[in-house]
Amino acid sequence: MPERPIRLFGDPVLKTVSAPVEQIDDGVRALVDDLLDSVKLPGRAGVAASQIGVNLRAFSYNVDGRVGYILNPVLVEVTGEPELVDEGCLSVPGLWHKTRRYPFARVRGIDLNGNEIELSGTGIMAQALQHETDHLDGLLYLDRLDKDERRVAMKAVRESDWF
Repeated sequence: MPERPIRLFGDPVLKTVSAPVEQIDDGVRALVDDLLDSVKLPGRAGVAASQIGVNLRAFSYNVDGRVGYILNPVLVEVTGEPELVDEGCLSVPGLWHKTRRYPFARVRGIDLNGNEIELSGTGIMAQALQHETDHLDGLLYLDRLDKDERRVAMKAVRESDWF
């Protein structure tokens, strides 16, 4: 399957809290296939279901050669001193801003068989886990920016050719 189009800043689905996956059926399996196809493109560390227009708690990831997905992820642990890291988003194309993220993160959820799974990591993986769970909670990385950085970011969004 081809990757699904990415929803851009301003689309209401990106500000909507995603519903949990209640039943694993053919639709959810197709969603996971779409998420995996969408995240395999170069430069993508993660794709949340909301970014392809589906209001369900699911995301895919592609970090350090590890590609996978998780359903109903919940951020259960972050540790370390938050640090400012360069962050971008497929839904806010071409813009990168310093975003405060924890250096370690852990999420817990399920796979397509209903088995509990856990993902954790440092560096880009920690950042991706926090970023993608934010999407599922209706947050964009822009919402996490310090006040002055957010002002700069929103000006750049308004001036972008895609907005």
